Formats: sequence, C-alpha cells, structure tokens
Amino acid sequence: MGTGRNVERRTILKAAGATAATLGLAATAGCGGDSGSSGDGTVTLRYAWWGGEPRTIAIKKTIALFEKKYPKIKIKPEFTDYEAFWEKFQTQASGGNPPDVFQNAVGFLRKYDKRGVLLDLKSQADSGNLSLDNFRNGVLANGQVDGKQIAVPVGANTMALVIDLKAFKKAGVEAKFGWTWDEYFEALQTIQDKLKIAGDTGYFSIMYLYDLYLRQNGKAFFTDSDLGFTEDDLTQWWTDGYKRVKSGLVADPKKIEQVKPKSGLSAGLAASEFTWDNFSIRYEGEGESDYGLAPIPTTDGKQTGQYLGSLMLSGFSGTKHPKEVAQFISFMVHDPEVGKIMGYDRGILATTEQYDAFKPADAQNKGVAAYEDEVAKAGVLGKITPHPSGADVIEAAFLRLGGEVAQGKSKPADAAKALFSEAKAAFAG
Repeated sequence: MGTGRNVERRTILKAAGATAATLGLAATAGCGGDSGSSGDGTVTLRYAWWGGEPRTIAIKKTIALFEKKYPKIKIKPEFTDYEAFWEKFQTQASGGNPPDVFQNAVGFLRKYDKRGVLLDLKSQADSGNLSLDNFRNGVLANGQVDGKQIAVPVGANTMALVIDLKAFKKAGVEAKFGWTWDEYFEALQTIQDKLKIAGDTGYFSIMYLYDLYLRQNGKAFFTDSDLGFTEDDLTQWWTDGYKRVKSGLVADPKKIEQVKPKSGLSAGLAASEFTWDNFSIRYEGEGESDYGLAPIPTTDGKQTGQYLGSLMLSGFSGTKHPKEVAQFISFMVHDPEVGKIMGYDRGILATTEQYDAFKPADAQNKGVAAYEDEVAKAGVLGKITPHPSGADVIEAAFLRLGGEVAQGKSKPADAAKALFSEAKAAFAG
C-alpha cells in the first residue's frame, strides 16, 4: 500500500494550509444554562468554540445564515482563545452549565462520554433532524465511541512534514512518498553539512508524530484504555532525539523558545517541522522563504501510519433542545454556503456538499487539499487511533517531558518513567 509507480512520481506538494484546528474540549453533566425557550416559541442555543478573530468572524456569518433559515432558533455565541476557552469551559462544566453545542476532538470524546456529558446524536439522525450522510474519507467514524455518534466532524486534517523548499533545493535533497526515517535523517544531515542549519525543529516531543511512528511498527500511542507502547520504546525514541539535538541535527530548544510565538522553521533555525497539514499557513505568513508539504517518513518504505483527524461539533446531553441542537449541527456540516464561508479554517471540509462548494483561490489552501488528496490516493490512510479518557492530559505531559529531554533537564529513561506515571494518574481520573 502506498508506493506504486503512481506514488513514486509524487514529491513535494507546494502548500501551507488553513488555520488552527486540532485538540478539542468537553463538558460535564448539568443543564444548558441560559439556553431555553421564549414566550413566542423561540429557542436559544449556546454555541461555544475557540479560535482567532478570522474564525470568529466566519462563524458569526454562518450563524446568521442558520438563523435566517431557522427563525425560531437563536444562537448565543461564546468564544475565546484556546487556553482561556479551556479555563472557562472547565468552570462551566463543574457548575453544570456547559454550552448546548461546542467544538470537540478525539482526545476528549471518551473522557466526557464516560461522564455522561455528550449527546448521542444517532437518535436525532434516526428522527431526521441530523444527516450523517456524505462524509468524506470515512471521517464520520472519528466521532463514534462504543456505537454512539457523540461528535460530528466539520473538517479533517493529517500530519505532514513542512519543509523549507529553498533549503532542500540548495542542499540538493528531495522528499518523496515512501522515503524512510533513515533517508529523512540523512537528508537533514546533508542540509546541516551544506547550509549550517539544523534539519528539524524538534520532532520527538510531538505525541501525534510518535503515534504515527508506533503505527508504522505495529503499535499505537493509545489503546482503548491504556498506552500502547512500553517505557523502553519511549526511552529509545527520546534517546535518539536527544542525540540529534546534541549533534545539531535538531535545533537548539533554547533558540526555538526564544523565537516563539514564531515557528523555528519560519525563523530559519531549521529546514523542516512536523505539524498538522492545515496549520501550515503560518509559515508563509511568518517566514521569508518558500514552504511546502512533504510526505511523512516511513519504517518500511510503505506505511506512514497516517489517518485523518477532525475538529468536531458535539451536543450537551443535558440540553433542553436536542432536536434544535441536531438541526444546527447538521446545517453547520452540510450547508454549502457555510462551507464557502469557513473554507479550510478547521481543516479540509468534511462533507461532499461543503468540499465541492468551496473552491480555494490561494496556493496555500490548494496545496493542503492536494496533499490530503495525494495521501488518500497513496492508500496509506488508516483508522484513527483510539484516545482513552485522560488523553488530553497525557499529550500535554508528552510535550513537556519531551522538551525537558531536549534541553538536557531530564534523562530519556527518567522522562519515560514520569510519562507512564502521569498517564496512570490521568487514566484513573
């Protein structure tokens, strides 16, 4: 799968994606707070999301479209940036006052389904209030847990390697589908030797990339209820990563910190960086070089371990208006005009109606769409790895501990032991 002649001819796809859309949010039991019905039969739903100003402007336009079509349903928006959103949401959840509809992602589904927070939308689909048809590339399954449909995708993305095209060209190295990790690091060594810059910004602290590597080797980061690898596995991953920091193949983490919030790639500290494909628009805006999306390296020259992740919409199980919640979600994921307004802000549009309606005019969004199309055609996409309750806590720990290893503050074996200890506590919680 993935390395026939039609794949071999593919190399880098010029791109740099939409804006942010990955990790999600959650809720706990309670009532829908300020949502309710007025004397004239009008229903009000609270709709919460995080994101920057462009996303908020676009979503407000889609809300106006919905309210025009459904004049008896009013939407009360709640939005902020990612960190503040989480703080606010946790407070709302603890007080039994979560929104009726909210953004969600795979890392939080089991956690909040376990608490009975998420509305099973299947019954609403069976009643005709929500369409679960026409989702692309099997992404609808991302919102399913134990036979329930507790979230509906609005977009899809996959991990990619963003590279400095000028640096790769000047060094005379090429990224192709089917290249191996050895070939990737050899390419980075050539870049370091010829251009005197690091090859990578810090790959080994990225949980989702490690998940791909594990999947390439018959494992996965998570099982349904636990970690899917051993302390020895992780110790080796972090040991190799730290050696590459010391050799200069991976950028100095202190320098990476100094240029934040700018990326180490766009700051010229390294020639490549792993991230979600639709995050990649940032590099064109931040940097002075040209950037492109390149294939994920492999273990066997075939399997990349990739899958499509999704930003999703969920409903609160305690909402007073499940029918209206379902109607709102259905409109937001299927209406063509909504697709035109949102574009790829939350990932490649999940349904055929919206995907076909939006025609990106810029090279960056065209490139992201082309990258996902090429990955799908390569036949390497698998099912998303399950994320048990506590996955969000573990991802944060992985990033923090990997950073400590990179800076020489923790030995790889000690950091791996700490990760397993924190994971145990997260799963128990």
